[in-house]
Amino acid sequence: MHRRHFIATGLCALALPQGAVAQAAGFQNWIAGFRGRARSAGISDRTFNAAFANISYLPDSIERDRNQSEFVRPLADYMSTAVSDSRVSNGRDMVRRYGNVLAQIEARFDVEPQVVTAVWGMESNYGARRGDTPLISTLATLAYDGRRGAFFESQLIAALRILQNGDVAPSNMTGSWAGAMGHTQFIPTSYEAYAVDFTGDGRRDIWTDDPTDALASTAAYFRRFNWRKGQPWGVEVRLPQGFDFGQSGRTVTRSPADWAQRGVVGFDGRAVPNYGDATLATPTGAGGPAFMLFRNYDVISRYNNAEAYIIGVGHLSDRIRGAGPLQAAFPADERRLRSAERRELQQRLTDAGFSTGGVDGRIGPNSRAAIRAYQRIVGMPADGHPSMALLERLR
Repeated sequence: MHRRHFIATGLCALALPQGAVAQAAGFQNWIAGFRGRARSAGISDRTFNAAFANISYLPDSIERDRNQSEFVRPLADYMSTAVSDSRVSNGRDMVRRYGNVLAQIEARFDVEPQVVTAVWGMESNYGARRGDTPLISTLATLAYDGRRGAFFESQLIAALRILQNGDVAPSNMTGSWAGAMGHTQFIPTSYEAYAVDFTGDGRRDIWTDDPTDALASTAAYFRRFNWRKGQPWGVEVRLPQGFDFGQSGRTVTRSPADWAQRGVVGFDGRAVPNYGDATLATPTGAGGPAFMLFRNYDVISRYNNAEAYIIGVGHLSDRIRGAGPLQAAFPADERRLRSAERRELQQRLTDAGFSTGGVDGRIGPNSRAAIRAYQRIVGMPADGHPSMALLERLR
């Protein structure tokens, strides 16, 4: 029997450290208080009792929530996993295997099969890693912990509503340590808002081995945020010699034709087709790939706002469709700065007379402007990129 079961039930208290016993008692008291809040939110006692019948306090979830490692891997390293040869090959196999279902989903929601499949691949490796943590236990644990208590309690209430609706039984409601569920990892509130019963069996079942409802739900989510069928998320482009990197970033928007007049073209040397207005991104600075980004980039960002994730989903969908690898190489020694390093960078820039508008570890427009101004002064490419090379130069 797992130690966490003893913690949850209060059994064998003498065998547990005093702090664990106190946590167990506090958790049970929290559940007693939460019952009233759940009842006020419309959760029946029958639903509550069934959901909490086998509740466990999960200290692992708290530890992982408090110690989430920052994303500092080089983008090249991240992409080698996110868009590995096996993930591309498996994605193409899934498009063939579920071709009829994906075609029906596309017909209803106007989202291409390769895009939906790419999200599936990124979120659960095509259903192989959906998460097996009891969802009510992990959400209750995290709500009780209090670091993001209000958020996790709202997710717990939503999870109870899902159970009350009959979409899934408590024993089958599993997911990640943070409460994301199913093939494409919906959190409960997003599930409530966007999940669909595509099979018509009366349940929006994203947990079963059959991925149909999960894939359709992802397409419904993208449709809700105005996915434009036929428009790419982005296109890898070639920048001209001496390109003004002040023109990159999300604030400068031009048509592909206008970008072409400034020398920004596809790798075939021609203007990118007119998919709509676009911005430019150089995620690893002047020494790596450059992308012309379209409106669908922002739609993917609603699913997960991490730049690496968005590029990963977008490029994986392209590869599943048959496109080749990226043309430009990533810098070999690139990695993202940690929070402390970003704050140090901002402070050193400010001390050198290049104000970042505050020292908060967030690299926004003011920080990028300060970086570019400093880079111009010292003769570095003024790409506004917060690199280790830049921080070391400031040191």
